[in-house]
Amino acid sequence: MHKSIVLLPGDGIGPAVTEAAASVLQQVAANFSHTFTFHTRAIGGAAIDAAGEPLPAETLQACEEADAILLGAVGGPKWEQHPPHLRPEKGLLQLRKGIGLFANLRPVKTFPSLLDSSPLKPEIVAGSDLLIVRELTGGLYFGLPSERRDNGQTVVDTLHYERSEIERIVEIGFQSAMLRNKRLASVDKANVLESSKVWREVVDEKSKDYPEVTVEHMLVDSTAMKLITNPTYFDVIVTENLFGDILSDEASVLTGSLGLLPSASLRKDELGLYEPVHGSAPDIAGKDIANPLGAILSAAMLLRYSFGLEKEADSVEAAVDAILTKGYGTADMQAAPAFTVGTEKMTSLVLEQLQTAKVRA
Repeated sequence: MHKSIVLLPGDGIGPAVTEAAASVLQQVAANFSHTFTFHTRAIGGAAIDAAGEPLPAETLQACEEADAILLGAVGGPKWEQHPPHLRPEKGLLQLRKGIGLFANLRPVKTFPSLLDSSPLKPEIVAGSDLLIVRELTGGLYFGLPSERRDNGQTVVDTLHYERSEIERIVEIGFQSAMLRNKRLASVDKANVLESSKVWREVVDEKSKDYPEVTVEHMLVDSTAMKLITNPTYFDVIVTENLFGDILSDEASVLTGSLGLLPSASLRKDELGLYEPVHGSAPDIAGKDIANPLGAILSAAMLLRYSFGLEKEADSVEAAVDAILTKGYGTADMQAAPAFTVGTEKMTSLVLEQLQTAKVRA
């Protein structure tokens, strides 16, 4: 298999973790006789510095022509005083909208060897394995008008959805549930919002096409509480943009480290953008202490969702699990690992595990 991958290192620790993930993809290609071609482009603050805008036209074009996209992180205090259209985060929003990445998938799975790293009690978090499916290109973040009026005395944000936008993300939710444990929690605020009432209508309609999936409607506030008190209750959560943003960040703390968590942003075809959920962490950039595992596990999602390479994705996830089980970890983990290593060493450990697995195979 020959595939083209665009690398968007971005800002802060983004370049370091992207390099780590790319090296893992190269090892997977060698293990399974594939060819992956990499093309690096600028986004976020790095693109502002180089080209005067957070998403240069050549970056957008390269992403449109790629088979998959791997992103590091964007943002940092250097650009915080820029006007809204020249903020690093604007580049990511423009990219998602520009190539139609409407579905964000965030798996949250605890590792048995890292239960002590979670801020929750081990008996509460043990066995947590859930997937949050978030709508990514509609809702409050994109609705118009969004503006200040009356000399700043009035502010307006618009929550706007087309029914078709709700239908397509709900469909992804049901499809994801079918691939897992066939339980779907649809999260809304239907006791207040008209958009949520329509959301429920769509979920009920779609449920007729998936009779094997058990569906539960949940309000976002009660969901937020249950994520902390009983995270193993959930299998797949599907929700709109704002709620998904908040809930997925909340769920991310279950593992005890943002650095462990991957994500995928998908559209109807195989093209997807893959990124760790951690931020750019400019305070630790260049210090060789950033956790590369979120980016490496994002590469595993790339293999699975964009390339359909299940065995290859499984091999990456197994390698990460094996290294964590041996007691290795990075400084970001809440409970100190038996062996604390840096970015480069952690990456080399994963690569060695992949090489060893190939020899055994």
